[in-house]
Amino acid sequence: MADQATRQFPAGATLVVGGSGGIGRAVAKCFALAGSDIAVTYRRKADVAEALAGECRDLGLKASTHSTDLTDAANVRAMVAAAVADHGRIHTVVFAAGPVVEQLPIADVSPDLWRRSIETETFGFFNTVSAAVPHMREKGGGSFVHLGSAGHVRWPRKDGLSVAPKAANEALVKGIAREEGVNGIRANSVLIGVIEAGMFLELKERGVFNEHWIKETLKMLSVKRFGRPEEIGHAAVFLASDQAAYITGQQINVSGGFGL
Repeated sequence: MADQATRQFPAGATLVVGGSGGIGRAVAKCFALAGSDIAVTYRRKADVAEALAGECRDLGLKASTHSTDLTDAANVRAMVAAAVADHGRIHTVVFAAGPVVEQLPIADVSPDLWRRSIETETFGFFNTVSAAVPHMREKGGGSFVHLGSAGHVRWPRKDGLSVAPKAANEALVKGIAREEGVNGIRANSVLIGVIEAGMFLELKERGVFNEHWIKETLKMLSVKRFGRPEEIGHAAVFLASDQAAYITGQQINVSGGFGL
């Protein structure tokens, strides 16, 4: 646990929305290692979220878990209120939630799949922002870190169900940065490439990401390997920390040079 002299954050917690996912877990651990208390949300993986909270408590930190349905605005407001009640303050919100993205050409996406992606990622982020901003204003500021997609730099074939909803969130990030800076609130994004965790591992196991896909994707990277989830966490911690206090409305592309 970091002492007061080395703290990178105010007192309070980082709320990791989607912290039970593969990348979300690593991000939460990085914030914990940087000295921040942690609040983790989950939809179905209560056991995973509680195990993560236990790891954070082992570091001498306070950690809480919160079930939430991101598509339900009232439920999200209640989740944020519960996290605030547990920790006194939420200084950072990391939005790491999202369903496993089926790899389909845009023309083959069904309305139901499209709706699911928009409701979870776009409405989910909006609901989270709407619930958290009043608290951050009251406490004198805060930070949002959105985990976006490196597909905003170069369109990845068949990944539109991820890239398109996140594009709406990228616009919202800039809006938050522009409108809420006067209240001490910052907002930035980490654009994520192929990371060996979560969705990538599941789709690889299914055979969707086969050896041909892996070989062709590596050709597009400057750094000839896939990313590690903690590398996303390090970028998120930086953007939320006092070291980035004059950075808002920006993107860090953590993708090994994808899109160059």
